Amino acid sequence: MLFKLSMKNIQKSMKDYAVYFFTLILGVAVFYVFNALETQTVLLKVQESAYEIIDIMTDVLSGVSVFVSFVLGFLIIYASRFLIKRRNKEFALYLIMGMGKRKISMILFVETMLIGIISLIVGIGVGVCLSQVMSVLVAYLFEADMSEFTFVFSQNACLKALLCFGIMYIVVMIFHTISISKCKLIDLLTAGRKTEQVRMKNPVVCTIVFLAAAACLGYAYYMVCAEASSVNANTLFFLIGIGCVSTFFLFWSVSGLMLRIVMSAKKMYFRGLNSFTLRQISSKVNTTVFSMTVICIMLFLTICILSNALAIKNSVTANLNELAPVDLQLAKPINPKGDSREKYNKKQLETAGDNILQVYQKAGMDILPYLKEYVQFYSYRTKGLTLKDFLGSEYEAVKAKYPFMIYGSKEKIVRLSDYNKVAALYGKDTFTLEQGEYILLADYESIVEIRNQVLKKKETIHLWGHDLKPKYTECQNGFIDLSANYSNAGIFVVPDEIVDQSCITEDNLVANYAADSKDEKLAVEKKITAIETKEKEFMLPDAVTRILIVESSTGLGAMVTFIGLYLGIIFLISSAAILALKELSESTDNVNRYQMLRKLGADEKMISKALFRQIGIFFLIPLLLACVHSVFGLQFSNFLLESMGIGQLLPSVLAAAGVLVLIYGGYFVITYLCSKNIIRER
Repeated sequence: MLFKLSMKNIQKSMKDYAVYFFTLILGVAVFYVFNALETQTVLLKVQESAYEIIDIMTDVLSGVSVFVSFVLGFLIIYASRFLIKRRNKEFALYLIMGMGKRKISMILFVETMLIGIISLIVGIGVGVCLSQVMSVLVAYLFEADMSEFTFVFSQNACLKALLCFGIMYIVVMIFHTISISKCKLIDLLTAGRKTEQVRMKNPVVCTIVFLAAAACLGYAYYMVCAEASSVNANTLFFLIGIGCVSTFFLFWSVSGLMLRIVMSAKKMYFRGLNSFTLRQISSKVNTTVFSMTVICIMLFLTICILSNALAIKNSVTANLNELAPVDLQLAKPINPKGDSREKYNKKQLETAGDNILQVYQKAGMDILPYLKEYVQFYSYRTKGLTLKDFLGSEYEAVKAKYPFMIYGSKEKIVRLSDYNKVAALYGKDTFTLEQGEYILLADYESIVEIRNQVLKKKETIHLWGHDLKPKYTECQNGFIDLSANYSNAGIFVVPDEIVDQSCITEDNLVANYAADSKDEKLAVEKKITAIETKEKEFMLPDAVTRILIVESSTGLGAMVTFIGLYLGIIFLISSAAILALKELSESTDNVNRYQMLRKLGADEKMISKALFRQIGIFFLIPLLLACVHSVFGLQFSNFLLESMGIGQLLPSVLAAAGVLVLIYGGYFVITYLCSKNIIRER
């Protein structure tokens, strides 16, 4: 009997509960997809190092899933409040007919169990299909071979989904039981007539609070944009706190001012059903200030997380061809001095003057046959040229602004002829120098700005008894070390004849392998990087290869992308679902009001238009403020990303906007259609 009644209730209310079902199914599907990555990627043919990255990525995603579980759990409990409120009269009727509260709780228990089973089955089904698409994305990111890939079902991800959502549904059942036990018949019968009163707040107080909140936000915006370079971790958390509190008080003050401002424009206020619509909106904003604040912040986080995650991935991929133009770089210290000698043993220090080729020869290996083309060169450092020496008259001002920089560090120097050979191999521009000139190469954005301030003054540096002035008034684009991002903080290119050979600090060799295919290059790379010595008889060179840079960068990009998508989508679903459920709950309460409008002569077109505007504005209010927050938040993110040599933010913002429109807009459409169905005249 109770089972049949529960089934009929679910079938009858399927249209009204569309948002609830949609949220549950989407939550289960997303949860399954990101937890099934490990199973999906096992069948992909990738390099051994890529498997390590994928293992780390899946471990991180598993940890993130714990946080996601709590977010979805709170969302489902919040959604269940709508189900209870929607059916107050139904429960009152059961009580009048003599049904006990225990049986009503049992009906809700069966319904929740059935809804849980349906959402889990459908959600996992959708997740299984989407996970195959995710496998294609992983294969693309890691350049994997999918020739042996087959359709796969992840038992581990399925069990995780069943466990997490099963616990959530049990909590919901307990919540339902407690809610029903506290219900009174009179409250259930009159629930539809009770309204949350709109208390007209003091407009003077609201105005003062609004201006104060706006001023605080303005200060936070100014700090993260104009003073971004001086913002540290503690300051950032303080500014985030200011932003959250200011957002709350903005909504609080606007809820008190909105209706008064609109009512003063009588022509607009009394046009059509505007007075009804605006009072409804004012009532909702007035009673959901905290919810609006949370939703606004979650939307802000969604925009920033998605944009930055995609920017990092795109930028890392785009930089590889430019910043890792050759297959191999070997670097070995020559005659280390000072504290750097402590990490080497006596035998190593005895042969510290050997260059890279001599080290390989002593190890019994000639690497030249494995190299198609190469350039070998020395780099130099001297006590006569530190960062402090270069800054000159700007030292005090720069130190006051950037106190944590190491100003006693020796600058890196290379000969003009050596750099031009490297530049030719890298496909970069070569340079010429006149007597008494030098060129400064740098591409690390934040350091470039500091160095350009000095270069514009054309101050002289003193190097090995020579006075040199900059040929250019700004840093030139160039580098020596292979990297995945713009990390060159400064290399001085000087005329060959002034260099003191006693100041050699490092031997470098950059080369391309004598191989064409990726497999051949991997084989050569394993031979060159597998050099070993017994008891560390001499200093081994450090190896950086394009293959390793590509794999590590791809792994970082993939990890950031997946975590960003995971959190961004969950935050977006939660924000939109809370708004949708709140609106559906309001529509349930306002059925009588819409019937009264019909009796007063309003036709269905006017009512539908008023409902559309009401829901649209309700969805738009937190989104607009979140977008304003995001404009300044993304500027600060852009500053941080550029300082790390990462760009490509605009395309990522557009992609994030597309995801937001798709999910947030989808919830808006579903909410409007469901609300329209609720208020439709029976």
